[in-house]
Amino acid sequence: MRAPIFGAMACLALIQTPAAAGKSVRIAYVEWADAVVATNILKLALEEKGYQVKTIPLAAAAMWQAVATGDADASVAAWLPVTQGAYYEKLKNRIDLIGPNVTGARIGWAVPASSPLTSIEDLATKASEVDGKVIGIDPGAGVMKSSEAAIKAYGLKVKLLDGSDATMTSALKDAIRQKKDVVVTAWTPHWMFARYDLKYLADPKKSFGEAESVNTLARKGLKEDMPEVYGVLQKFKLTIKDEEAVMAENEEKGAKPEETAAKWIAQNRATVDGWLK
Repeated sequence: MRAPIFGAMACLALIQTPAAAGKSVRIAYVEWADAVVATNILKLALEEKGYQVKTIPLAAAAMWQAVATGDADASVAAWLPVTQGAYYEKLKNRIDLIGPNVTGARIGWAVPASSPLTSIEDLATKASEVDGKVIGIDPGAGVMKSSEAAIKAYGLKVKLLDGSDATMTSALKDAIRQKKDVVVTAWTPHWMFARYDLKYLADPKKSFGEAESVNTLARKGLKEDMPEVYGVLQKFKLTIKDEEAVMAENEEKGAKPEETAAKWIAQNRATVDGWLK
């Protein structure tokens, strides 16, 4: 959900470590709540097969570039067709797009379920009810670009506030506690939908596109070099409900993503065994 930041490729200097005897796997991801969950679950699953797995947090553009150049073997954090579509168009001939690992994903604006707002169009006359603001995240994020497009398409007089995932969810939490209305940039899967009763505002002009999927990417040649790993990547699937539940656990004080991932694997042993066959 971040805009191209190919200048951030300096980050890649930190991950130029060769694979060890074919048993080392490097997974790039963006530090979004859903990607953290998926990446940790995949990491533990591959470790069961005897692989040494290194997870590499990067900006979205750098994540795609890392897979394209072979500096990372794979990623399970590629939002398509809209959110990260620009990266795919630029690099599609240099990566292996395996396909969706989560379906039914989406982006848009969300409000508390109790809000009288039902559509983005409502803000044309009711912006004052949310102080004329939409609470956003990183200024370069894809959902922010779509938000800017929505403001223009619907002729809204609202201010899009940038910040981060943390500042957005903090504002949401405060508004719900104070029983105030608020509009936030949102995407599914996200833990806030497991924690709070929320709804998306209808988007008749499709400024945020249709439903999306989160996809698995692999570097060119991985299928031949590491067919067992490639096979696991092909089978790796999660549900939105699963991801949001684990994300909510990760938001608890002191929670460790690798431990919540291990707990999920223990509770879903048959699913994981299916990936590893």
